[in-house]
Amino acid sequence: MSRRPALLVARLAMCGALAAASSCGGAENMMAPAGPAAERIAHLGWFVLGAFTVASAAMWGLVFWTATRRRGTLTSHMPWNARGDERWITVGGFAIPAVVFAAMFVMMLRTMTAFPMGDHDMPGMAAAVRVTGHQWWWEVEYLDRQVHRAVVTANEVHVPVGQPIDIELRSADVIHSFWVPRLHGKVDLVPGLVTRIRIQANEPGIYPGQCGEFCGAQHAHMAMLVVAEPEAEYAAWLDHARSNAAAPATTTTAAGQQAFMTHQCALCHEIRGTDARGTVGPDLTHFGARRGLAANSQPNTRATLSAWVTHAQALKPFAQMPNLTVLTGEEQQSVVAYLESLQ
Repeated sequence: MSRRPALLVARLAMCGALAAASSCGGAENMMAPAGPAAERIAHLGWFVLGAFTVASAAMWGLVFWTATRRRGTLTSHMPWNARGDERWITVGGFAIPAVVFAAMFVMMLRTMTAFPMGDHDMPGMAAAVRVTGHQWWWEVEYLDRQVHRAVVTANEVHVPVGQPIDIELRSADVIHSFWVPRLHGKVDLVPGLVTRIRIQANEPGIYPGQCGEFCGAQHAHMAMLVVAEPEAEYAAWLDHARSNAAAPATTTTAAGQQAFMTHQCALCHEIRGTDARGTVGPDLTHFGARRGLAANSQPNTRATLSAWVTHAQALKPFAQMPNLTVLTGEEQQSVVAYLESLQ
């Protein structure tokens, strides 16, 4: 199977995994908003679409009228500066476009000024979540004044339904863009610059997002999921996320933990409660509970996880995850079992 069909199959599999929460076709539809910020953007989008449609219909009507009324060759037409013809240029070429573009400009300014984008718009409000863009994955930190209660995960942002959540955005390398179409517009993550956004999900569900700024070879496979849950479920999830990884319960998972620690896995990844303290790649403390892997470019199933552990470059070329061909077949299966047990 060639790489392109393989990626298509993976994308369809990921859509199937999300189907229980929303249809994959409309999951990233910015015209179907699920939060206040996205609603403002959708209103602007519908206004622009309506204005464009009306203007296009008017222009095509004029073209049709001209084609049917002024028969003959071009040389027989009246010159453009004939008496009375200047008004067509004035009205059609200047007045109508000026009105349409001015209305769009005013609507766009009203939409932009409604968004709190920084500390000056949110005085005294501490961000609840910090999202850092990496090539090519998302680091997600749930902040707390008590440092030991802070949580680090990856590629999934959990939020309580119906509550505004302030998110601090940073970049670890190049320019990325945080974009969850049904919840908010695109906001860039610029190296050395901290930006802020506020998102809110009106209904429970899974809202797919994507890096909206070209950031390298795997930009298209830098996806995220915003998981909106009722407040009680969110609180339970956050409490569980604060816990350390569960100890291996079987001989297979114990062997997998041993293989994970003795090979280079522990140099790049952290698993809280173990000796794995790497910070290069995503935190894997509760990896087994995540819906996707490789920044949600693949579903988190045993088949894709087995392939990812040993041949990551075949699934996501140029990613920072190397091929671990040093693992034996038995070690590979035990590592996969161990990672799946990290619920």
